[in-house]
Formats: sequence, structure tokens, C-alpha cells
Amino acid sequence: MESPSMDREAVNRCVQVVAEAGVRLGGKPKRYSNSQFGDTLELRFASRKRGRPLLLLGHLDTVWPLGTLRRMPFRIALEPGGERIAGPGIYDMKAGVTMALTAIEILQKTDQLSRPVTLLLVSDEEVGSLFSRPITEKLARESAAVFVLEPAQGRTGAYKTARKGVGDYTLRVRGVAAHSGVDFTSGHSAIEELARQIEQIRGFTELERGLTLNVGVIRGGSARNVIAAHAEADIDVRIARAGDAARIDKKLKKLRPRDPRCVLSIEGGVNRPPMERSRATVALFRQAQTLARQMGFALDEASTGGGSDGNFTAALGVPTLDGMGAVGEGAHATHESIFRKDLAPRTALLAAMIGSAER
Repeated sequence: MESPSMDREAVNRCVQVVAEAGVRLGGKPKRYSNSQFGDTLELRFASRKRGRPLLLLGHLDTVWPLGTLRRMPFRIALEPGGERIAGPGIYDMKAGVTMALTAIEILQKTDQLSRPVTLLLVSDEEVGSLFSRPITEKLARESAAVFVLEPAQGRTGAYKTARKGVGDYTLRVRGVAAHSGVDFTSGHSAIEELARQIEQIRGFTELERGLTLNVGVIRGGSARNVIAAHAEADIDVRIARAGDAARIDKKLKKLRPRDPRCVLSIEGGVNRPPMERSRATVALFRQAQTLARQMGFALDEASTGGGSDGNFTAALGVPTLDGMGAVGEGAHATHESIFRKDLAPRTALLAAMIGSAER
């Protein structure tokens, strides 16, 4: 089913299908509605033991617009070494949702669901989780741990124990317009000022700290023969350490124009804190690594520059393990796909982690 973030009705059709599947497994559904995005779906599964629940976290929205299935249909294709299952959103991250439901079903059928489980699937993750973040944080505070169903890292399928925080800023420059042929010296170019600022912003990157800034989009000017009165740039910020959020924010907001006739303004901020590699997260990973070894395969850990809703829960101090979904490649790309051979063992590992004793 197609479920682009900004198509509320399409996302809600997908939410309804998953809600019905959860109810068939004994889940108690709750939907959080808003006027802009699709509903956030909460499914609570009771167990024979009481205690703090385990939160399984994922999302149902995708980056793909309606109609993508016509040119990227769901398909199972043979390739050297096995089969690949492809389709828009299958890797990021509908396979992870399917794995979670299957893992819960396995544990119920074998009477091994030894703790309450909450499955939370948001519908605005790909566009910043603005509506769902408070819901995610509330449920995380009630939980013993969080397992994030986002894709595993790389072809080896590593679990993610660290993620960078994400920020976005927009720098705007207001200059003085003038005719470039008739009155050149009266103009003060916003584009030229923006270029000077971009060079300064480039110097804020500190690779050794995992701090990067990228000016990804620039806009400005009105015509070839007009000295630009306006220009702006969109800046992507990634941080590995929580303490760098305030530091880079201060640097960006202290920018001053080189041309005194130009005026700068900047807005934005860090909207996802980093998921730092904590002792509690490493303990969860070690447990998963041991279980995987007992099942006959190796499990590695990795960090990534991309963010997920696990960033929010880890920042609260709740033990969070990420990348527990499918193994594949091509998130947000036309070759998005998962490896079929990894589905069963990875789902078994997820079930084993959910069914393990209280941590």
C-alpha cells in the first residue's frame, strides 16, 4: 500500500490495515488523529506478566508519492546469492512493521510473550515527526526499553547503537537591488553576501567530532540584469554529541554580514537530538549479539549519520536499540529492496529479544 507522508488519506488506509492486523493478534488499538498527517497508531499487547512494557517503534509513512507502484511495483526477483524483494517503502520501513507483527504472533503462539508490548507506528517520521514526537516520548518514558524497527545498517545487517542528531536552518540575506548595467555601484548583492557566508559556514564543520554542515539548497535573485536584493540557503546540520547542538546554534546565529548594507536573518535549529552510544544501549546490543550467535549468525553494531525517532527516546535516557528491521539497501532510492534470506532469522531474533526476561 502506498502511504506518502503528505497524503493523509493514503496513510490512514495503511494505518487501518495494520490496526486490523494488530487486533487479530489481540492488540488493543488507539489512534491519534491530527488535521495534517495520517494517524499515529498505538497497539498494546498484554502478557501473562505485568511490568513496564517494551516499546516497538516504527513509522508507516514513506517518501514515495502516489503512483510510484506503477513504475516500481512490488516484486520478488532472483539475483546471485538469493532473492530480493523490492518496492517503494519496503526497506524503509514496512518490512520492519511486518517483522514486529510476526514476532508478536510467534511469541503468543508459543506462550512466550512475557512482558507487555506497545507497538507505536507514526505517520510523519519522514517529515520530522512534528505531531508524533510528544506521543513517542510519552510512551517511551513509560517503557523499560525501546526497539526501533528501522532498517539494519548495510548488507551485514548491523544493529544501530548510535545516530547523529539532525538540524535544519535557513539563512536569508536582504541586499539592495539595482540595475546591473545602469546603476551597478548602487547595488549590494544578496547573492554575493550569501556566497561569503557559505564559505564561513563551511569552516564550521568538525569531522573529528562528527559535526557537519551542508548547504544543500540556495535560492536568490530576480533577473540576470538585477543586482540581487534577496538570497537564501538551506543548511543541514548533523551532530554526534548532544552538547554540540547549542554550540553550532550559537555560531550560526552570530553570523554577521561582510557588506554592511546587507542584512542577515537565520531560523531553524536541531530538531532531532543525537542517539549517543550509551551503556544501556550497548547492553541491549550485547544481548542481541549473544542470541544471534546462538541462532547461528553474526551480528555487528554500527553508527549512522541519519536520524530516526529512536533519537528522541535515547535522548530521554531510555535504553534504545535501533536498526532491528529488515536487511537491504536503497532507502529513498529506486533500487529500494530487502534480502529475503534475512527475513526469517532477523524476525526470530526480534522475537527472542522481545521475549527475553526483564532487563
